[in-house]
Amino acid sequence: MSAATPTPVQPNPLGGESYRLTLPSTANAPRLARDFLTSLLHLSRHPGLVDDARLCVTELVTNAHRHTRTPLIGVHVAVNRKRVTVAVSDDGGPAGTALARPLRTDGEQEHGRGLVLVESLALAWGTGGGGERHPGRTVVWFTLGRPGVTA
Repeated sequence: MSAATPTPVQPNPLGGESYRLTLPSTANAPRLARDFLTSLLHLSRHPGLVDDARLCVTELVTNAHRHTRTPLIGVHVAVNRKRVTVAVSDDGGPAGTALARPLRTDGEQEHGRGLVLVESLALAWGTGGGGERHPGRTVVWFTLGRPGVTA
């Protein structure tokens, strides 16, 4: 029997602590991500961010589950005393499949308003890919901060 090799975790560029959760892409994934993030925010003394964080992570994990063929969804949370950044990743296809739809706010469409919601709640948000190391990986992230805290 060989010893397990720990996977190196990149340092949190914001300072503070960094956490990762890997979920199977099932209908339960959004709830599990919400519960994970809620616990982290309460423990890190960010209870005022819980409601917005729960909405945003639900949207991103739901998108990964519904719009990709990824077997696993990653949730990476970086927390410091002022902010929390959450990144949701999937290996379901090129960045742009689920995210390429235009963001509309006219209330006419039944689906596709989730990223508009994330944009309205977050201090910042964006998308990226896995680069050469993980081609086909899509990463969508958002940052929330305590009310009244700047930079």
